[in-house]
Amino acid sequence: MAKKRVLVICVDRDDDLHEKAGINGPVVGREANLEAAAKLALADPEETDANAMFEAVRILDKLGSEETGQVVTLTGHKRLGYEADKAVSGQLDTVLREFPADHCIFVSDGASDDETLPIIQSRLKVNSTKIVVMKQAKELEKTYFVLLEKLKEPYYQRLVFGIPGIAILVLWASDWSWRPLGIIIGLYLLAKGFGVEERLLGSLSGFKVSVERMGFILYLAAIPLILISLWLGVEKYVEVQGTYDAVKVVAYTIRAALLLFPWAVILALIGKVIDLLHEKKRYELVKYGLYAVSTLVLWLIFTVACDWVVADAYFSDFVLAIIGSVILSAVSIAVMKEVRANIASSMKLENKEVLNQIGAYIGKIVGVDKKRGVLVVQTAFGQRISISLENISNIGDKVFIRY
Repeated sequence: MAKKRVLVICVDRDDDLHEKAGINGPVVGREANLEAAAKLALADPEETDANAMFEAVRILDKLGSEETGQVVTLTGHKRLGYEADKAVSGQLDTVLREFPADHCIFVSDGASDDETLPIIQSRLKVNSTKIVVMKQAKELEKTYFVLLEKLKEPYYQRLVFGIPGIAILVLWASDWSWRPLGIIIGLYLLAKGFGVEERLLGSLSGFKVSVERMGFILYLAAIPLILISLWLGVEKYVEVQGTYDAVKVVAYTIRAALLLFPWAVILALIGKVIDLLHEKKRYELVKYGLYAVSTLVLWLIFTVACDWVVADAYFSDFVLAIIGSVILSAVSIAVMKEVRANIASSMKLENKEVLNQIGAYIGKIVGVDKKRGVLVVQTAFGQRISISLENISNIGDKVFIRY
């Protein structure tokens, strides 16, 4: 009788191994895990991920003679969320290609690592779980992560960050002694409170700067344009403050900054498009095309609005700018949807596995309905479901969707 192949999986979702000990995942094998755990413990003796790794090795050593085992530590990303889950998912796929296990034992230090369990269960049968928590810190850790999770909810974000942000902006508008510091803090808290910061960071994460990438020179060219834009805004602010009221000062400042800033964004987007074409990731071109249109639309609206505030344009011009922007946006979205459908139907997606953004298995693609703009996916239970092409977030060996 063949021995059962058991994989003991330890998860470090926030990637403390790399952040504190400089070790990249996945860490495969008994000796490699012992060495990595020791380095992590020396770097931070209070780090519970090291204890979890030692426990994973101990479990491996206790496996019976009828089982063949291997131990691995999977690492995520310091920002947690989608980036972390995607990293864990990719590393697990790599390990399973080398060691196709029959089932696994899941080990973690609790906290947020448990959130990766659905990713593992979508690929392997989980026979046992082991949570390693320092006893004296258990309740404190639970409280900490409950607070973190609550702060991710839009209601609490608006309450904790949004309201103070609005209050600071009101104070800034009524008391000029706050000056730029007040508006910077206020705008940041508003962005944090209404989820703008997270979406912006998510968008920027796609721009990976490297001299080996063809778009590098355009990314480089965008930097001085951004710096010049900020300098023009500050210079105009210094020039007009005290001469006009607060609203006009803001309008003059924004108009000066917008002289070059949108073109810096367009340059960066062109660089990204070049990289995507070089990497043969045609499907993602649609997203960055919409980013370019959105940049131009926002530039038009804000520029005309500032002109109207400082009496260099009529209100009717502002209304026409809004109408034109709505028409341009509608046409762009319709065109991009058609382009997206054409690209998807030409990519031979049939039989590719479909995963959600945390790496959980959904099914296999059995067809692309271009007319309806949907993927037809057959689940593990034989059901067929339709998923809009707009929900696709990435296409590679597997198709990732927002689901």
